[in-house]
Amino acid sequence: MKSKVDICGGPIFSGVIRYTIPVILTNILQLLYNAADMAVVGHFCGSASIAAVGATGSLTSLLVNVFIGLSTGAGVVVAHSIGARDSEGTKKAVHTSIAISFVCGVIATLSGVFFSETLLGFMGTPDDILPLSALYMKVYFGGMMVNVFCFFAGAIINATGQTKKPLIYLSIAGVTNVVLNVLFVTVFNMNVEGVALATVLSQVISASLFLRDLLKRDDDCKLFIKKIKFHKAPLLKILGVGIPSGLQGSFFSLSNTITQSAVNSFGSTVVSGNAAAASIEGFIYTSMNSFSQTTLTYTGQNMGAGKYERIKKALIACSVCVTVLGVVLGGAANLFGKPLLSIFITDSPEAISYGLERMLVVCTPYCLCGIMECLSYTNRGMHHATASMIISVFFACVFRILWVNTMFKLPQFHSLKGLLVNFPISWFLCILFQLALFIYSYKKLLKEKRPQ
Repeated sequence: MKSKVDICGGPIFSGVIRYTIPVILTNILQLLYNAADMAVVGHFCGSASIAAVGATGSLTSLLVNVFIGLSTGAGVVVAHSIGARDSEGTKKAVHTSIAISFVCGVIATLSGVFFSETLLGFMGTPDDILPLSALYMKVYFGGMMVNVFCFFAGAIINATGQTKKPLIYLSIAGVTNVVLNVLFVTVFNMNVEGVALATVLSQVISASLFLRDLLKRDDDCKLFIKKIKFHKAPLLKILGVGIPSGLQGSFFSLSNTITQSAVNSFGSTVVSGNAAAASIEGFIYTSMNSFSQTTLTYTGQNMGAGKYERIKKALIACSVCVTVLGVVLGGAANLFGKPLLSIFITDSPEAISYGLERMLVVCTPYCLCGIMECLSYTNRGMHHATASMIISVFFACVFRILWVNTMFKLPQFHSLKGLLVNFPISWFLCILFQLALFIYSYKKLLKEKRPQ
């Protein structure tokens, strides 16, 4: 099997599968950082520590999603240049992307280290877990510079059609993370700061491997340290796609942060169960989201190559895949919910019951989230990042905030289930409008298409 998928040629469905499987495994390994943190502290430190780590999730996403969005923009611009066979444009896009990653890394580190406790306080994090949550975030964000670099380096490599290398690098770092987790907690008697430190050190390893790969490449994506700088044309293109994508992700996280604040109002037991369920749910999400990332690369390269029909075919293939994955994995999560939650929670049957509530409401219709994101990522790659962002922000942020401040306050909806049911409703509504945007954009592309 070839290590590099031909994005602009060959069968669509098999190419999508070959490209996406390594991305799924890579993303799952990244997710295992947090899951390993929670599993270790759950077994050795108790449910309060799980709640402390879980309470940081939505806030962490809020702070870093702008930078993840910018890395998405970098991937789109690199993929577009590769598809258009623009050698000089590819080189400038790569070096501009790395320059952006350095700046973003500094901003992310300073934001997390200095403002974590204040932000957690604004979220209404329970007093009994606030100190542990703040400690976890400060240590975690202390290494955010290398993490942001990995976002951009991984986006560049994936844009070339090579998805196995990031998998290998994250596998090495993931094993290291698990070993260090156990070592710091069981041998050095550390708590949440130990698992956060293990994550940071693992990210240093993965960043080193990504850097080595870029420095030793023999194509237009080869990195030269002395050439790292901002080039105006690719910078504007990256910002044009990346800023709306990052804002969209941050608004998603903002709505999740507000939802988390509502969860926090029920106390640390509910927070613990919700956090453990969200960790399991994350594996389903990241599997589906990997196909969304595939649509982005396929859209970017085929836009550059002028092969617009392949964009539609790739979107259909990825949508079918996320539907199957969502139904199968969502059903499995509900079927095996109790033993899965017991991996994280060992001292609170009540917390497990709340985790099961979340999985029933969120995991069962989770395929809707996957379809929504395939459409959104395709629209971004077709240079409609701002319009896609507006649609997603309205339904995945404004709608959810309104729900928390209206329906959730009614007695019949003032429960964990009543709070979380807004997720599948917002996914469905967002799908309708993202689909309308895609149909409009695609028809417009076909009309403007020049003879090939």
